[in-house]
Amino acid sequence: MKSLSFRTPVPGPGAKAVAPVLAASRLPEQADDLARARAFAEPLLAGEVLDTGESILAHADAVADILKSIGGSAAMQAASYLVYACDHLNKPQEVIAKAFGDNHAALALETAKLVRVQRQARLAWLARSPTEQETAAAQQAAAVQTENVRKMLLAFSRDLRVVMLRLASRLQTLRYFAATKLPVPDGVAAEALQVFAPLANRLGIWEIKWEMEDLAFRFLEPDTYKQVARLLDEKRGEREANVERMRFQLEQDLNAHGISARVSGRPKHIYSIVKKMRGKSLGFDRVYDVRALRILVASVPECYGALSWVHGHFTPIPEEFDDYIAKPKGNGYQSLHTVVRDAAGQPTEIQIRTQQMHDHAENGVAAHWAYKEAGAKGYAGVSASGAYDAKIAVLRQLLAWERDLSTSQAQTPAQALLDEHIYVLTPDAAIVELPQGATAVDFAYTVHTSLGHRCRGARVDGAMVPLHTPLKNGQTVEVTTSKEGGPSRDWLNPELGYLVSHRAKTKVRAWFNALAMDETVAKGREAVEKLLQREGKTAFKLDDLAVQLGFANALALFEDVGKEEFSLRSIELLLRPPETAQLEADAPLLRKPRADSHSGKGGLLVVGVDSLMTQMAKCCKPAPPDAICGFVTRGRGVSVHRTDCTNLREMVARNGERLIEVEWGVAHLASGSVYPVDVAVQAQDRQGLLRDISEVFTKEKMNVTGVQTQSIKGVAWMTFTVEVADSSRLHKVLGLVGELPGVRWARRK
Repeated sequence: MKSLSFRTPVPGPGAKAVAPVLAASRLPEQADDLARARAFAEPLLAGEVLDTGESILAHADAVADILKSIGGSAAMQAASYLVYACDHLNKPQEVIAKAFGDNHAALALETAKLVRVQRQARLAWLARSPTEQETAAAQQAAAVQTENVRKMLLAFSRDLRVVMLRLASRLQTLRYFAATKLPVPDGVAAEALQVFAPLANRLGIWEIKWEMEDLAFRFLEPDTYKQVARLLDEKRGEREANVERMRFQLEQDLNAHGISARVSGRPKHIYSIVKKMRGKSLGFDRVYDVRALRILVASVPECYGALSWVHGHFTPIPEEFDDYIAKPKGNGYQSLHTVVRDAAGQPTEIQIRTQQMHDHAENGVAAHWAYKEAGAKGYAGVSASGAYDAKIAVLRQLLAWERDLSTSQAQTPAQALLDEHIYVLTPDAAIVELPQGATAVDFAYTVHTSLGHRCRGARVDGAMVPLHTPLKNGQTVEVTTSKEGGPSRDWLNPELGYLVSHRAKTKVRAWFNALAMDETVAKGREAVEKLLQREGKTAFKLDDLAVQLGFANALALFEDVGKEEFSLRSIELLLRPPETAQLEADAPLLRKPRADSHSGKGGLLVVGVDSLMTQMAKCCKPAPPDAICGFVTRGRGVSVHRTDCTNLREMVARNGERLIEVEWGVAHLASGSVYPVDVAVQAQDRQGLLRDISEVFTKEKMNVTGVQTQSIKGVAWMTFTVEVADSSRLHKVLGLVGELPGVRWARRK
C-alpha cells in the first residue's frame, strides 16, 4: 500500500533499535499498551514520512483514533505504532516481543507482511498498460483478483485485528488526501472502493465503510461526485428544516399516542445515492431516501403501531414498503422500511426498528457481504458461495470477541475456518488460493495443468525449496519447468507429501491413465499393422477396417486388440473374401456399429454374482433367447457373447479361467427391450435391391439402425443392423428376404 514506506533495516542493534526498548521500559508498569507503544515508536518514526508524504507518526496517531472510535482495544491501537516501527528495527520480532510480548510482535509483523503482499499485487496490476486493463478478459481477471484480495485479507492472519488495522490505515490515507487536496496515487482510491470498503461492509464496520466509499468515489469520479453533492446542496436548508419539522412532529405525536419513540434523521452518503441511481436506473428526483428518518421504539408491537400511525397520517408509496421484521434478510437484518409523502408531496424514507435491531445492524451483524455486494437487488453482480458466507457469519461473532483476542493466544473456531486455505502469489502477483499444507506442485497444477506436469523445481520468496515443502500465506511462488515430460509417480505417494489438493491429484492420475491407454493402443496398433503386412493389405484404411468390424474408429479397435479382447482372426476373415459356400457360411461380413447399445438392465443374470456390470459383445451381438456365455474383461465388467462366437472360443482358449456363466432373466420379456443384431445378405447386385430388402424389415416392424454395403464383381455384400426383442423372429424375416429376386442367401451374423 502507498500508506506505508519500507526501508532497509538498520544494520546491527544500533541506538535506534535499543532506545525504544529503553523508553518503553522506563514507563510505569501500570501504563497502558497504547502509551508504551507510542513512546516505543516515537524516536523511530519522528521526522519520517510515508510514500504519500504524510508523517508516519501523525498517520499512526490517526489510525489509533479510528480504531478507538470503532471499539478497538488498547492493544489494537498500540499496534498502529508497532507496525510502522517494524521496518526500522534490525530484529523486529525479538525487539518488540521483549518490550511488549509475543502477541504484540506477531500482530505487528503479520500486518506489515500483509501490507507488502497487497502493495505487490496492486502494483503488478497497475504495471499493465491502459489498453490491457480495459480488455474484457483483463477486467474479468481483475474482478477475480479483487475477490481474492478480499478473501486473503480475511484468511491471511491468525486474527482479524490485522484486517482492522489495514482498514483504519487506508481510511486515514484517504482522509489525508482529502485534507491536503494532493493528487491520489493510482490505485489507492480504486482499491479502497473495490477491496477495503466491501470488506468493511462484510464485517459491519459502517463508520469506516460509508466514509471510505464517499472519499474514494470523490477521487475516482470527481465530476459525478460534485454533481450529486450540488444536487444535495440545492435547497439543503429548506430540506433540512422540513425534515426537522417532520422529525419533531413524529416524535411528539408517537409519544402522545403511547408509543415511546426516538426519531432521528439519517445521514445521506453520496456514493450510496449514486449506486442506487445507477443500480435502479433512477433520476436524482426519484431517489426517495434523500430525505430520511429513523424511528426507534421499545418492542416489535410498537414497530407496527408506529408504522400504522405513519401510514395513517402520511401518504405511503406501496411499492416502496418492505417488512424485514416478519421476513428478515438472509443476514439477520430486521427493520420496517417505508416511503411516504407529506402534504406537499415530498417523499421521505422512514425506517422503524427496535433498539436491539438497530444495534444489530449498526454494529456489524447485518453488514453481510451477500446482501450488499451480491444480493438479489445488489449492484456489483458478484455471487457469494454458501460455504464462504458461513465463514463470514463466524467472523462477525469474532468482532464481538476482539478484546478477548488481544490477550488470548487460543485459536477460535473462526480462525480454524480461515486456516483451511492459504493464499500465495505468482511471480506477477496474482493471488492463488490453495488448501492448507499445499506444496509448489499443488500451486503449479492450480495455475495450469501443463505447468504442473512439467514442474521440476520451485522458488519460494526467491529461495529454492524442495517440491514437497508446505507453503504459507503471502509467499511468492515460482516453479521451474522442463520443456516436456510428465509428473512423477512419487507425487501420488501420500507419505512423501507432494500433493494435497484434490485437483492436482486428479490431474496426475489422469496423466498416468492416459499414458497406460497410449501403451495399450500402441500395442494393438502394432498387432493390426503386422497382420495387414502379412496379408498384403497395407493400403487398407484403418478407420474403414474398424467400422467394418463394428468399432467407432481405429483407436477403439486398437484398444480392444491391445487388451486382448478382440481376436485378430476376425480381421483375417474380413480380409479374405469367401470363395466357396462353406467359406461364405463362416465369413463375418460388413457391419456397422450398433446405433444403440442396450445393456438389457434387468434382463441378464450373472450366475453367482450380484450387481456385476455387463455389456453386449460387439462381435456377435447376442439377443434373447440366444445361448450366451460371459467373459470377464479387464476393467469393463462382463462381456456377453453367443456361445457359438468365434472370438469367444479364441479368448477362452487363452484365458479359460475368465469364462463366467450368464443367462437371460425373465425381465427382458416384459420390459419390451430391443437388442441390435447384424444380418448379412449376399445377392446379385441390381437396381432397387437395398430398397426391397429395407421394405421387408419395415413391414415386419423391425427398425433398421445401420446399413453397410459393398459390391465386388457384381456381387453385393450387405450388412443390416436391426433391433429385435426376440431373435427367434429373425428366421421368418430372413426367409422373406431370401425370396427376393437376386438374393442368394440371408442369415444372421
